[in-house]
Amino acid sequence: MADIILGGIEGGGTVSTISLFNGKGERLSELTGVGTNYLTLGMDVVHDRINALVQEAKKLANLPEDLTLTALGLSLSGCEHDEANKKFAVKLREKYPDLSEEYYVCSDTVGPIAVAHKNGGGVIISGTGSNTLLVNPDGSEVRCGGWGSLLGDEGSAYWISHQAIKICFDDLDNFKTPPMGYSTDYIWSAAKSYFNAESVFEFLPIFYENYCKARIASFCRVISQGANEGDPLCKWLFHQAGRDLARFIQSVAEGASEELLKAEGGLPIVCVGSVWKSWNLLKDGFVEQLAKIDRFKVEELSLLKLTVSVSIGATYLAAKAINFNLPRDYTQNYEVFFHYKRPN
Repeated sequence: MADIILGGIEGGGTVSTISLFNGKGERLSELTGVGTNYLTLGMDVVHDRINALVQEAKKLANLPEDLTLTALGLSLSGCEHDEANKKFAVKLREKYPDLSEEYYVCSDTVGPIAVAHKNGGGVIISGTGSNTLLVNPDGSEVRCGGWGSLLGDEGSAYWISHQAIKICFDDLDNFKTPPMGYSTDYIWSAAKSYFNAESVFEFLPIFYENYCKARIASFCRVISQGANEGDPLCKWLFHQAGRDLARFIQSVAEGASEELLKAEGGLPIVCVGSVWKSWNLLKDGFVEQLAKIDRFKVEELSLLKLTVSVSIGATYLAAKAINFNLPRDYTQNYEVFFHYKRPN
């Protein structure tokens, strides 16, 4: 046990976090670095970044530079397919043969679940984009979303921002009346200021020639501010986002095992991403959708906010990959911020 050193990396498109633990379950180091999404950066670049993160973490933990990790868990954005993940690990081992003895590679939706529960649960990501995954105790999975900005991302910061600007365009074109007849004045003025654009034509390079999903998504913070200040259209957008996030949960809950549905507090759902910081704006739409009888009836659920890095969940998965019982206390890793129970 004394010789076991486990690592876990939570890898996003812009930021990644690594944690190192010893066999006693003691965290030796944790630090953040650059993004590690190989679909946007390329596999070679991400392999180099993973190696650099491990070396920095070992240095911070006062571990020998030539030490080989016992196992490394990688919960990375873009790692959605098992066969591609196996290839990713093989190529990483070939390039850095002394980095780790074993690897566990999975999507960034798997790590958050591993942080909170030993026997599975759900996760719903609502940050720049959106995605949902449920893992049953037998290892079976149910997914919904995760299709990116062209085919999905409902309820995400990008979706909210895109919808806001599209509603303004439709209003300016006299093509479609804004929802509920709400004024677009706040959002259109804020958008022009935020993106430094004076006309609809100056928005075209932002969405096409110089397209940057993260930049567009970041406008969601301004919409959140407007909603908190009472702008009706901004509030409506978050209400709709809340409904879509509930739809994601209703979708995956249909495939949940009785064990998860009957867990204490109901179906556990880990909520990850910056949009959840605006829960006060999402809540009404979220609850409204859960109450609808035309979708799967979730009788009870708990929404969880992680209090630790997802890199810890990736470390737990590394331990599982080598059948090692790493000491842990799940109750220290999250807090419940919302509990729902369907009225009788």
